[in-house]
Amino acid sequence: MTKQMLTAILLAISLAGCGGGPEAVKTRRDTSAAAAVPVSTVTAAMETWPSTYEATGTVRARTSAAIAARMTGYVREVKVQAGDRVREGQVLIAIDPRDLDVSARRAETAREEVRAGIREADSAVEAAKANLDLTQKTFGRMQDMFQKKSISNQEFDEASAKLKAAQAAHEMAQARRAQLDSTLARADQEVRASEITRSYAEVAAPFAGVVVARAVEPGNLALPGTPLLTIEREGAYRFEALVEESRLSAIRLGQPVSVILNTVDHPIKARVSEIVPAVDAASRAYAVRIDLPGVPSLRSGVFGRAAFQLGIQTVLAIPSAALTERGQLQSVFVADNGIARMRLISTGHKAGERVEVLSGLTAGEKVIFPVPRDLSDGNNVEVRQ
Repeated sequence: MTKQMLTAILLAISLAGCGGGPEAVKTRRDTSAAAAVPVSTVTAAMETWPSTYEATGTVRARTSAAIAARMTGYVREVKVQAGDRVREGQVLIAIDPRDLDVSARRAETAREEVRAGIREADSAVEAAKANLDLTQKTFGRMQDMFQKKSISNQEFDEASAKLKAAQAAHEMAQARRAQLDSTLARADQEVRASEITRSYAEVAAPFAGVVVARAVEPGNLALPGTPLLTIEREGAYRFEALVEESRLSAIRLGQPVSVILNTVDHPIKARVSEIVPAVDAASRAYAVRIDLPGVPSLRSGVFGRAAFQLGIQTVLAIPSAALTERGQLQSVFVADNGIARMRLISTGHKAGERVEVLSGLTAGEKVIFPVPRDLSDGNNVEVRQ
């Protein structure tokens, strides 16, 4: 085989592998010229928004009471569980009252003894008075007889002595009776004190509310001052936000606040009611208390955020529906000379259906909205108004 023939064969094979030249070039051009996706766009623009500061915090009850015993004794019965609603004056805990019953009976017995002594003293006073009356009449007759020289001096002196003795006996009987009155008053006080102490065996609710904690079981020894139950007044809650020290100067009493809670599906409008003037040494934050309106799903301990209105700010904003979120990543599509370009962005606050863009976009760029399904980075797009 000559060299010229070998060259011709190799050239034919090469042309066959290229698919026929001009027809292959046409096919590649058709593939690259894919149909453009029709889209609409919005312009990323600067907008005027209220300036806010968010602080985290917790819902607390405005009125809370730690229920403790006022006496030492063993708990006989606990009548409520955590979560129960109670009314004012309802008995919550019963403490064994046997020792108190003994003291109460002892005080009652002592009072009855005094009353019996008073009855005897009354009889003694009446007897002394009768004796005094008789002695006075006798002395009057003796005095008349003495003036008439009908009795001796000795007889008159004896009558005078008997009168004085009768008067002294009557006065002593009256003094004894008055002393028993004082003793009876003390006995009455002892009985009342024992009744009051006896009432300590029943621990009652100081106000209507909800039991939020129970730290006692039957058989436990209750000690004065040791919390047994915790009750919160239902419907009276406040939000305690921790405000940074540098932000406190912008917070004032009565300032409107929007409170966002995990258990409530809408922001709660409220106002600042108290600014605690002591800073927490660990967090360097101040506690700002915000009174909350009555919301059925409120409970103490719920975590949330308080948004304080500080003024006006200018932000770059786009429709929040233009965002595409995949995990922690947020992106938008921008129409750039007929090509869809995906941009990773970071966002800030939301206001209605608008979201603040912190980075990744500049004012004036055309953001594709709404985002067509299956739109990908690099797709051809046709912007339609």
